[in-house]
Amino acid sequence: MDLGSTDDLTRKTWIYFLQEKSQAFDVFKKFKSLVEKESNCAIQCLRSDRGGEFTSNAFNDFCSSKGIKRQLTAAYTPQQNGVSERKNRTILNMVRSMLAAREVPKNFWPEAVKWATYVMNRSPTFAVQDMTPEEAWSGVKPSVHHFRVFGCLAHVHVPDVQRKKLDGKSVKCIHLGLSEESKAYKLYNPNEKKIIVSRDVIFEEQKGWNWKKKNYKSPIIHDTESDSEVAAQENHPVAPEGNQSDDAEIDMDTQASDTENEDSDNDNGNNLPPRTRRPPGYLEDYDTTTGEEQENMIQHFALFSSKEDPESYEDAIKIDVWKKAMESEIESINKNDTWELTTLPKGAKAIGVKWIFKTKYNEEGRIEKHKARLVAKGYAQKYGVDFSEVFAPVARWDTIRTILSLAASKNWCIFQLDVKSAFLHGELLENVYVQQPLGFQVGEKNQVYKLKKALYGLKQAPRAWYSKIQSYFDTEKFMKCSHEHTLFVKYGEKGKILIVSLYVDDLIYTGNDKQMMEEFKGSMKKKFAMTDLGKMKYFLGVEVNQTQQGIFINQQKYASDILTRFGMQDCNKVCTPIVPGCKLVKDENGRPADATSYKQMIGCLMYLLATRPDLTYSVCLAARYMDKPTEMHVIAVKRIMRYLKGTMSYGILYKSTDEENVTLVGWTDSDYAGDYDDRKSTSGYVFSIGTGAISWSSKKQPIVTLSTTEAEFIAAASSACQGIWLRNVLKQLRQEQVTCTTIYCDNSSSIKLSKNPVMHGRSKHIDVRYHFLRDLNNDGVIELKHCRTNEQLADIMTKALKVDTFCKLREELGICDSSSFN
Repeated sequence: MDLGSTDDLTRKTWIYFLQEKSQAFDVFKKFKSLVEKESNCAIQCLRSDRGGEFTSNAFNDFCSSKGIKRQLTAAYTPQQNGVSERKNRTILNMVRSMLAAREVPKNFWPEAVKWATYVMNRSPTFAVQDMTPEEAWSGVKPSVHHFRVFGCLAHVHVPDVQRKKLDGKSVKCIHLGLSEESKAYKLYNPNEKKIIVSRDVIFEEQKGWNWKKKNYKSPIIHDTESDSEVAAQENHPVAPEGNQSDDAEIDMDTQASDTENEDSDNDNGNNLPPRTRRPPGYLEDYDTTTGEEQENMIQHFALFSSKEDPESYEDAIKIDVWKKAMESEIESINKNDTWELTTLPKGAKAIGVKWIFKTKYNEEGRIEKHKARLVAKGYAQKYGVDFSEVFAPVARWDTIRTILSLAASKNWCIFQLDVKSAFLHGELLENVYVQQPLGFQVGEKNQVYKLKKALYGLKQAPRAWYSKIQSYFDTEKFMKCSHEHTLFVKYGEKGKILIVSLYVDDLIYTGNDKQMMEEFKGSMKKKFAMTDLGKMKYFLGVEVNQTQQGIFINQQKYASDILTRFGMQDCNKVCTPIVPGCKLVKDENGRPADATSYKQMIGCLMYLLATRPDLTYSVCLAARYMDKPTEMHVIAVKRIMRYLKGTMSYGILYKSTDEENVTLVGWTDSDYAGDYDDRKSTSGYVFSIGTGAISWSSKKQPIVTLSTTEAEFIAAASSACQGIWLRNVLKQLRQEQVTCTTIYCDNSSSIKLSKNPVMHGRSKHIDVRYHFLRDLNNDGVIELKHCRTNEQLADIMTKALKVDTFCKLREELGICDSSSFN
């Protein structure tokens, strides 16, 4: 039997297992000591039913002596203890589901109860607003990264000292939750009938053990923790009798409905073969790993068999690589003269600091370095006291792609620099004090640091760094682009030019003079601590390949990570990201989906649009329903991922052309009343200065239009705004457009309306802000020209197209497979 106790304020629950009801009194005394020690508060009131274990004389006398008020429910009225009774029911439902999901024998119910309680304490509840019970109780936001499916298959690493040279490096076990005394997992080995505690575990959460194959005997407790752990095992479940082979696991995926991979790709006219499941390498009988794979495995186990970074100083200080990373960060701060030790002035407040740990990977997914960052808790700052202005610009992807396309067309190489601890260079205007970092306290106990320069986490840190780097560019006689404040250009004699684009602490630079670039790199290294990354290869998650053919950009690694994160790595492929002719609606009566998971999928796909214009319409369409997504919307997003599965290596190729001046060309398009919920239309545009798209958009119009002419005219006006901005940026790059920029439109009426105030009856109500397109046309800045619908590149931004049309437009956008030019 079990005894559950729930705190009425925070709703945190504690579970104890009893062999007899008479043990309840002793357990309660231990529980009282525990919670009062943790909370620094005394138990005021105890509410329970009228069971004999709670109404004995000894129990009542103890409560009276400790000043604990007793509340007993009326006979046969459990609803008077609703909090506890409902919590018991919720936990029991979870236990029933967990045991059934992986067909775990009922004998393991105590472990399931423990795990269910642990999860419940770290799950949101309506009773505690904006916090979990654990956070409300302890004041610390709990981590859930270590959560694993109860009863799933687990591969436990066998230490070298416990195995021979040819023995397997892992043993198959069943996940039972977490150890109560060690920072490790608790597992059950069905072959040896033992409870094992280990931190080095790899999980297969979609698989479970085949308990029905043979019976089992009671498990033998493996003494891996402490005497108290072994003593407590008399309450552990007893499994059925029998023996089991290593092959007794089942793939739970084969029992699940695979509706998302059903015949929904008929639009390509081909029958795809069924997918083949390949077992992970660690399930093989023999060790066939290469040297590189062994190195990766060593790194894997060195980090607790997990990709998760340490969440606290206490965790990190135990690992050498993170200890060195923290020492390196403090050394950088001191070397940069970021702060000075002082006594906190009267009336001032010191801001707390925190260690943040991050493992950085290169474009191949290998560990590049372990970074420890000391950040200030900027949320404690007050406007007007600790900071004032905070805005700092960053480079737009449109600008970055424009530079890439320009460099490719002129056969320029693009190089990359990284500023070490960039924010530490920003000089502060306000007096800001921070507490000393944990593990690196010096001086007297109550002394703090006064910041001379910015620290990561401060609200004004990005602005301070931008001001610092801007002053450097001013000193070096760079010109800041007035239309893109992170674009700096330096002009030399005889047409020489150096172009620099800044994204926080990452810089890319290119130009037509090698000496200017070398001088710039040397100057930056003298002024700041820099990392020379050489040719641009991996920038903000985008892979860049510079060849003689041109510059190719894609996000293959990131796309693969998205599919793995959302369990779509083995999905079937489709030829288009959205079913031709598909129209999504709000689906008010549909089955609700997990809004958080849906938003995460959309957010991940949104960043992929940096190199994938072919996904823009489908992703932006699905993003309209993040408020209340249903299963229909989830299916639409999964289709995008199925398309991504077959096109992960796709990206944009900017070809070399050797042209003297590039020409800006645009395409604009709109559907008509395509949104069935509010009948608004979707605008889309594409711009290019060579062989690949540099700027694109798919956006729902802000108003309801009354005709296709009006919808196309509004779309053209929006694209003209972007065209003007691109013209100004190109002018700064010495690529001034001496003639008007052509934007192609497939609606003749809109073109006529852009030139003359014709069709008064159909255009008199159009807002005046859209009519500036006519002025641009008259001034020779923008000109709309007609193109046939099958040549309209922006069509891919406004509607779901047939396969042939979609593939044709995708190719014209400059999108291709990475293998097509290598």
